Amino acid sequence: MSTTHKIPGVLYRADPRDGEVPLIFDSPHSGTDYPEDFDHTCPRQVLRTAEDTYVDELYSAAPAQGATLIGALFPRSYIDANRHIADMDQTLLAEPWPHPLSPGVKTKMGMGLIRRLAVPKLPVYSRKLGVAEVQARIDKYYHAYHAELTGVADRLHARFGGLWHVDCHSMKSVSNGMAAEGPGVPRADFVLGDRDGTTCAPELTQFVRQFLEQRGYDVRVNDPYKGVELVRRHGRPKENRHSLQIEVNRKLYMDEESFERNANFPKLKVDLDALVAALAGFARERIGAR
Repeated sequence: MSTTHKIPGVLYRADPRDGEVPLIFDSPHSGTDYPEDFDHTCPRQVLRTAEDTYVDELYSAAPAQGATLIGALFPRSYIDANRHIADMDQTLLAEPWPHPLSPGVKTKMGMGLIRRLAVPKLPVYSRKLGVAEVQARIDKYYHAYHAELTGVADRLHARFGGLWHVDCHSMKSVSNGMAAEGPGVPRADFVLGDRDGTTCAPELTQFVRQFLEQRGYDVRVNDPYKGVELVRRHGRPKENRHSLQIEVNRKLYMDEESFERNANFPKLKVDLDALVAALAGFARERIGAR
């Protein structure tokens, strides 16, 4: 029987119903529970465009196929579980950060561990954040998410000798000024990211690409999204640990202004249910082949 474990305000984990396979789907950006101390001054409706709305629901078939589904309840604009802990903007802080920082490209665009901009030129806050409050977010939310995902991944790898991890995201249908490719660029239906072939065996990326293309979707690989912290951390192909990021275009399932599901949502859900089942079979075959 399926069980769901919850850590209040942090994340949930939906466990396999039976026939467990070493397959994890995680959705770090679909959280919509905004903490009371998140005193953003930009409009909530604008800030919500950072959410991967409904992505956890799109992959909700995972437990029925023997896979594990992990998701964040907190919003990524509060703290982003898909960033390195040192990927932070010192200009957001009222005092020096006491640990080494290594801000990357995303941070410079305003989308680091702690988000600086909601959309281009619109700050999230009207004040500087204190070191103590940022550390509290890291302790309660960031570390909790990574500990849960790592714990499940390590257990499955130890049991089966292999692990397949799918990091689930959504993307705006057209890029804005905070995107690496610049504003006004239409996106494909799906973008698969394996950090240029370093986070999973090529067969996993190719399997997902072919599956989606056979269902009529336009699929690109590592363009413009290669994957960030979660696939980097869990993708170690030499250890038979494989991580792939999947970005789905929001136009396929929702109205990007109202955040309502659109008429195509049921079709996409059916297709992703089938993908989840196919990936469960993919993992079973490879464990059986060992």
